[in-house]
Amino acid sequence: MNGTIEIRALTDHADLTEAVRLQKEIWGFRELELLPVRLFVVATKVGGQVFGAYDGARMIGFLLAIPGVKPGGESYLHSHMMGVLPSYQDHGVGRMLKLRQREEAMSRGIALIEWTFDPLELKNAFFNIQRLGAIVRRYVLNQYGTTSSHLHGGLPTDRCVAEWHILEPPAHAVPVAEIRIPNDIAEIRRTDLPRAREIQKHASDLFQQYFHEHLAVTAFERRENEGVYLLAPWHSE
Repeated sequence: MNGTIEIRALTDHADLTEAVRLQKEIWGFRELELLPVRLFVVATKVGGQVFGAYDGARMIGFLLAIPGVKPGGESYLHSHMMGVLPSYQDHGVGRMLKLRQREEAMSRGIALIEWTFDPLELKNAFFNIQRLGAIVRRYVLNQYGTTSSHLHGGLPTDRCVAEWHILEPPAHAVPVAEIRIPNDIAEIRRTDLPRAREIQKHASDLFQQYFHEHLAVTAFERRENEGVYLLAPWHSE
């Protein structure tokens, strides 16, 4: 990093186009799978959020959120995509983007932000659950189908739904169940796809079972050889 990282709201077409380009660099998506500029433009016009993280004049990360409405009429933000260039990861840039997102949402009286994440991405799980205080009560099978991203490794795009209740204190509940993922899952994805799929399928079955039993992920631990989702009883919506 060359200096202080700055988070800016994006509205200029050139900046939004740069956010689209970063998708290729971060995830390796094909053109067909990129979120287009027009979606970023719409998000800025209808109550969504588009933020960029800058190191000097260079955009090194971005966040895109769109407004949503729950069945009961509650407004919330769906944080659809956040990415940081690999060379800037593990430097707190993602946290800066999320905190700016929370600050802006709270200024409008929005109480809930949701997003999805890959449960096999343990670094993201730790960040979402332990650092931000999100909980997880829903699991979506193969949400995006098979993608061209090298990060997805050809596996089904199963996703956990993170709920960030930004006006409430983080959850503190006694865990009664665990879901364990080996720390070397990224390497397993690259070298042993059948085993990776077995691990994903086992975790998927457990998530769905526990959520059906009204448990929620309220904590996440990094242990010597595995990442562990900790689940506790949780009230239903």
